[in-house]
Amino acid sequence: MTLDLEHFRTLLLDERQRVLAAIDHLHRENPGSLEDETGELSIGGADNHIGDVATATFDRELEYGLEENSEQVLAAIDAALKRIDDGSYGTCVKCGKPIGEERLEARPWATLCIDDQRKEER
Repeated sequence: MTLDLEHFRTLLLDERQRVLAAIDHLHRENPGSLEDETGELSIGGADNHIGDVATATFDRELEYGLEENSEQVLAAIDAALKRIDDGSYGTCVKCGKPIGEERLEARPWATLCIDDQRKEER
């Protein structure tokens, strides 16, 4: 099996741009800290309603989780681009066998063949 490395480089670079745009969007939509946001709820002398604070807290924690996941994907993409450059792209890091092209199409930053991925998930 010979992989079209330029095709996968393009997939990875496109996905990298998409992830960076998503992180940027999270930052633009939610500037400041949770304390800033919950502090705004009490402007005008009214106490924070526990529901409003809970909603703000939940939303911010969700956004932190999304950002953390995006940063992990970004790191995996960068590592995959390095594997393309060093010639190890498309090879399972556990067993050394080729990673199926269909798997790489679906998840171009994959490091494990489908069999080893399934074992990891058990």
